[in-house]
Amino acid sequence: MSKTILVIGTFDTKDAELGYLIGKIKGQGGNVLAMDVSVLGDTAQPIDITKHEVAASAGETIDSLIALGEEGEAFEKMSAGAAATTLRLYKEGRIDGMICLGGTMGTDLALDCAQALPIGVPKYIVSTVAGSPLICAERMAADVQFILWAGGLYGLNPLCKSSLSQAAGAVLGAAEAVEPPAFDRPVIGMTSLGSSCLKYMKRLHPELSKRGYDVAVFHTTGMGGMAFERLAADGAFACVMDFSLQELVNVLHASLVSAGADRLTGAGRSGTPQMVAPGASDILDLAGWQEIPARFTDRPFHQHNRLIKNVAFNAGERAVLADAIVERLAGAAGPTEYFLPLHGIEEWDKPGEPAHDPEGLAAFIAASKSAASGRVQMTELHCHINDTAFCDAVLAKLDAWVAEGIVPSGVRA
Repeated sequence: MSKTILVIGTFDTKDAELGYLIGKIKGQGGNVLAMDVSVLGDTAQPIDITKHEVAASAGETIDSLIALGEEGEAFEKMSAGAAATTLRLYKEGRIDGMICLGGTMGTDLALDCAQALPIGVPKYIVSTVAGSPLICAERMAADVQFILWAGGLYGLNPLCKSSLSQAAGAVLGAAEAVEPPAFDRPVIGMTSLGSSCLKYMKRLHPELSKRGYDVAVFHTTGMGGMAFERLAADGAFACVMDFSLQELVNVLHASLVSAGADRLTGAGRSGTPQMVAPGASDILDLAGWQEIPARFTDRPFHQHNRLIKNVAFNAGERAVLADAIVERLAGAAGPTEYFLPLHGIEEWDKPGEPAHDPEGLAAFIAASKSAASGRVQMTELHCHINDTAFCDAVLAKLDAWVAEGIVPSGVRA
């Protein structure tokens, strides 16, 4: 059966571009539902879902939006209507994926539409600002796909057609090929920075699999943490093992490498049982092309690759971080266990390694104990986070939570 793609855009100003995209999707055997999200202009041809229907989904009329006299405010309300309409169409079984074209206005709206759909539903945004720091982590759906719209601001041209034709193939192909998550087994959401810095995932993954769990490991370099938080907040995980927290460091110090301001809160909001450890929280991530801020130029420095680099924190900064971690965990609605490895929190935090800082670690540990007292269940571990003893403690806690009925068993009866 042919898949149906929801094509979203301002048909008053981008009729030619949207028409070309629709033609390419239909030319490959796909079906299309077209949704107009323009406000001021009218379309040149009939549209499946009109701007009036979209406005009504937000409790507005086009006339009331025009009367606002402010383009940004009007389009924000259209975004709410478009997102609600997108979700309704999906729930009614009328669409198998979505694609939206736009500049900043269209991209802003497209982000809301993408967030409205569950993971596994293809969601594509063809944007003149794809990959831009203008798009913050909080706005991103966990599995959204971006295509940079080269030469696509106004009117069709060979460059524009190249991007749009690829986009048509991408969204229709994704709708035909996608294997939505079945969740046949309970899923454990885990974070890690990488196997050279944090090694526990290599030990934990096979043990968790033996216990009947699927394990989803998220790379904590901004977008990975964003997806992790969004899914944790949605209750997608049976248990969370959030052992890599340098994205929280990045948030507190305004790094571009950000998972969003709600890092370390998703599982707490949904009541998902969570185990947490401060892995790699002694370093700040910076974009590889960024100049190192003056206040960090006297610190140990590591150029990981051309995309990302790191600087270390001092004792005072790590004490402040300890308070921030506990503050977020204290607000959790579900069971929370905070593991504190006393001998180091990442591979370079060992004697002889560049980030080894006993004074800083001691300040962090002292501040963590003080902040956690009476607020968060903390387990001190006399080991390094990359030691086998850390994994043993995690597995013991999971087994205890399963026995107590806190976490569902991965073994079918």
